[in-house]
Parts: sequence; C-alpha cells; structure tokens
Amino acid sequence: MEIIQDIETIKEPFPSAVITIGNFDGVHIGHQALFHEVLERADALGGTAIAMTFEPHPIRVITRNGHPPLITLYEQKTELIEKAGIDVLICIPFTMDFAALSARIFVEDILVRRIGMKAIVVGQDYTFGNRREGNVKLLKRYAEELDFEVIVADWIQSSTVDNDRISSTAIRELVMDGQMEKAGKMLGRDYQIRGTVAHGRDRGGKLLGIPTANINLQDELCPKVGVYAVIVQYDGQRYSGVANIGYSPTFDDHVFTVEVHILDFKKDLYNQTIMVNFVQRLRDEKKFSGIAELVEQIKQDIGDAREILAPHFKI
Repeated sequence: MEIIQDIETIKEPFPSAVITIGNFDGVHIGHQALFHEVLERADALGGTAIAMTFEPHPIRVITRNGHPPLITLYEQKTELIEKAGIDVLICIPFTMDFAALSARIFVEDILVRRIGMKAIVVGQDYTFGNRREGNVKLLKRYAEELDFEVIVADWIQSSTVDNDRISSTAIRELVMDGQMEKAGKMLGRDYQIRGTVAHGRDRGGKLLGIPTANINLQDELCPKVGVYAVIVQYDGQRYSGVANIGYSPTFDDHVFTVEVHILDFKKDLYNQTIMVNFVQRLRDEKKFSGIAELVEQIKQDIGDAREILAPHFKI
C-alpha cells in the first residue's frame, strides 16, 4: 500500500480512483465494509482503491485538544487499512486551514482534479467542507456536474448491543466498560493497545514472584480498571497473559499502571514494544489483606486466563 502524507506530492490523478473518506478510528467492521465496497468498485473500473484519513483527529484540532481517546493509533490504523487491501492511503495533515476549505473546493480541486476520483463510497451521515456544509445530498449534486459516482453504504448493524449500528463511539463505550468480547465483535478482532515496556516498581518479580511488563500508553483508549485475559504479541510471536489495569490498592500507592504478566516467558522486554490484545475481563481490581492473598488470587487469574485463551492457540 502506498501512503501519501502530502497531497501536493500527487503529480497526476490516479487511474479511475475510487475513494472513501473518514477518521476510521478503530477500523471496525463498519469501516471494513466501506473498504470492501471501494475494492469492488475499483476492480469493476480497473481503477485504484483509495482511503483518505486525517492526522491528528479533526476534533482534536477544532476543539483544541478536546477529543475522545483513540481506539487505534496511526501506526495500527495504517496496518489495518493495508490489511484490508486498499491500494493507496492518503493521510491529510488536519489543520484549521484545511478545515476552512469549502465543500466545493474539497470535492472539485482535491478529490476530482488532483486525485482523479471516479467514485466515492460514504456512509449515510457523511459530511465535509467548512463547518460541515457538505452532505450526501450536496455530494450527489456535485457528482452530476463533475461526473463521478456516489455510493452510499448501508449501516452495519451490531448484534451485540441492542441492535445499534457499529460505530467508534459504541466501541469506545464498550472498552471503557470492560466489555471486551462485545467490543471485539464490532472491531472484528480483539481490542489492542501497544506500548513500550518501562521499569516499574520492581514488585512483580522480586516481591510476588510473578514478573510483569509495565507499559507506558500513548494516546489510546484504556480499558476499564480490572484484570484481563490477554494475548501478547512480541517479535512475531503470540503469548498468553494476564493484564492488570489500575492502582494496585493492596499497596496503597495510588499510581495508575498497566502491567502484563506473560505466561511461560523469560525474556527481557525493557524498552521493547509489545502489543496487548484484550480477550476477556476476569474481575475487578480489589484490595487484598496482604501479599499472600494477592499472590493466591493472581495464580487463580493465571489459571482462568489459560483456560480462556487455550482455544486461541490450537493448531
């Protein structure tokens, strides 16, 4: 997949470009359905399948840092879009100047003339241009004049949350509530965070006999405080694990941490990047009477995680 981060570098239009546009936070199965439509139409036209997204998130720019936590950081988002089969990803640096572009200029000058758009795939609530002046109705009017096709995709309904449509907002709420299985069904995969392993308080291995990797999160959405069965990806391999998100109430230090114990793993991970996929929430975080009771519970958590994760590792 070709990644373009400056539209000024596009010197000539793409052949029969078919495009979809959005933030694509989460790259959930609703987004994947849009990509599928793009790929089908591009194949029919013998053209180029293109996705356009924005960095940073437009709400962050418009509201000056007031934005929802991200389900997928940019790196993961590009990986998932490439996996969907898109030919070209255009990532527009989102600025107030870009936000001020009129709907007409955005469609005619950028999409049609520069990119070579012959068809666009959008959701029913798609808006564009300065102050969201453009909508699907206006887009169809431009299409008649500028000779391109508008394909309005149907909503993808969720079977997990009262038949609501799948959306980044719905997924965000599920993750924050610890409902990882429901979130995973909307995403089409387990919810993932990734981060660099940092030095923690040296309690896991030395004090408890259960070493943990402490992860520094960036800007992504953090699941609800508690203990989870997780699958950890590192160096091309997958491992079972148990993650604790919270404040270690047994020790009364009130410091928020994300700690992962990787089962049957002995390597040094400091300063390495790992990916943690949340499969199922095991329990709330709680305060124990002492270290012995805490260790006993952790052993129980490990046993529960082994049982839950076993089917994910069957050959």
